[in-house]
Amino acid sequence: MLSPLFIYVHGFNSSPDSIKARLLGEYLAMHADKGDYVVPHLSHWPGEAMQQLEVLVQEHTGRPIVLVGSSLGGYYSLWLTEHYEHCRAVLVNPAMYPYLLLSGWLGDNQNIYTHESYTLTREHLQQLQAVAIKSINDPARYLLLVQTADEVLDYREAVEFFKHSEMFVQSGGSHGFDQFEKLIPAIISFSRGQAELPEATPLPSFTE
Repeated sequence: MLSPLFIYVHGFNSSPDSIKARLLGEYLAMHADKGDYVVPHLSHWPGEAMQQLEVLVQEHTGRPIVLVGSSLGGYYSLWLTEHYEHCRAVLVNPAMYPYLLLSGWLGDNQNIYTHESYTLTREHLQQLQAVAIKSINDPARYLLLVQTADEVLDYREAVEFFKHSEMFVQSGGSHGFDQFEKLIPAIISFSRGQAELPEATPLPSFTE
């Protein structure tokens, strides 16, 4: 069996330089036998971002793919997993309804890593809504990782949506998912079809 390709799918106004992307990359660089790794820099336009990801997924139809999607990247990963059978997804504090969430961000924006400036428009929201998934076909293809003190999203939305999937729900933490590195071994085991989650020890919340 071929080793998996791990694709980290970054979130809104993020980039391949995000902390979680780098932590996962460093781990896989030290454990090359676990699989290969790629982190695309996604367009701020949802339609273009999905095209970028589809091209990458289609280039590797002959091997298993594990999408590790953070926030908005989790939303993209959900659509891809429902449309490509060789994909599985690890969703890290995923945005379940970004077309609603980002309505409060309309106007001028800047990527916090690249400093790219752009205008978020209602067309962005329409493109997000166009790839909404209402239900999943195979809960076993998903691993949900959430922290309850997420200051951006209501973690309960994802817990309800993926209620039949394996999940790690940790009290406290933040939207950035504190101590992400401790979950990387669980991500690797998930890529092999296993569920080896650590104990969800409570963390301080973002506001503490």
